[in-house]
Amino acid sequence: MAKTDTERLDDLEILAAHQAQMIDDLNEVVVSQGEVIADLRRKLEVLARRFSEAEERMREAVPVDKPPHW
Repeated sequence: MAKTDTERLDDLEILAAHQAQMIDDLNEVVVSQGEVIADLRRKLEVLARRFSEAEERMREAVPVDKPPHW
């Protein structure tokens, strides 16, 4: 049995509503992931700076003299 124009329009409206909800849900996920990524970048920058500072301190503490057999 063929659908009437009204039924087809109703189906399209339902589909559009579901797609709009899916877009909103996906947008929330994207925003949340963006916040997580920004937080991880800040943490990475802090860790990289701390590592660099520790590396500098270690470099200063270790002599660079040639061993006696050279």
